[in-house]
Amino acid sequence: MIDANNYIPRRAMFIFAHPDDIEFGSAGTAAKWAKYGSEVTYVVLTDGNIGSHEAGMTAEKLAEIRRREQSEAAEVAGVTRCLFMGEPDGRLQPTLELRKKLVRLIRQYRPNVVVCGDPQFFYSDGYINHPDHRHAGQVAMEAVFPSSDSPLIFPELIVEGFEPHKVNYVYISFGHREANTYVDITETVDVKIAALRKHASQLGDWDPEARVREWTAESGKKVGYAYAEGYFRITLQDIEEEKEPEPETEVEAQAEA
Repeated sequence: MIDANNYIPRRAMFIFAHPDDIEFGSAGTAAKWAKYGSEVTYVVLTDGNIGSHEAGMTAEKLAEIRRREQSEAAEVAGVTRCLFMGEPDGRLQPTLELRKKLVRLIRQYRPNVVVCGDPQFFYSDGYINHPDHRHAGQVAMEAVFPSSDSPLIFPELIVEGFEPHKVNYVYISFGHREANTYVDITETVDVKIAALRKHASQLGDWDPEARVREWTAESGKKVGYAYAEGYFRITLQDIEEEKEPEPETEVEAQAEA
């Protein structure tokens, strides 16, 4: 069984709806894992190309801007690759076709961990979670289970050379559930902020540093870290692979009530 306190995945895949979703929720984790040798893949489902009220802006122009910003943010975090799926922004749906595309990627890059958003619909007195976010979470989780490991769901993928692959863990970010796992990002919180700043088209005059430090410090206090990112972690298959790096990067702990 893997020791969750020291676990760094050999390969990780982050699947989210929009450019900047990863930076807001999980870039500290991605940068941490990449720093210690993980092969990290970003999968961005839409180009975020309706996210502007600027006069004269077109969806085509905004797509180019946001892909560039996301690619630069991924480079800051040190990830291996950043892939864009080109799904319609604001109208993302968890279709069988999109699930198949993600299954192909999971089988190709064979992540031990998939990080995604929460597929649940939730709201508060001042917030409604974005439909693209929850649909991205749904299609990512459906690609992980049961599809990526099943040889009979998309048999044509095997003919193409994409053999079934079982993901070990799913980490849900932006979650409605209380976190049960925290990743210490104390040494990469500055990287997270720098990566988020690359999304200039969305930030305007707002500088994210103070709020990012506030959010991640709040998570860190729950488990004794200066800064942390929290997740609801699902274990599909505990593993004991090749020897992993051993910095103390993560703790699995129940959030305090």
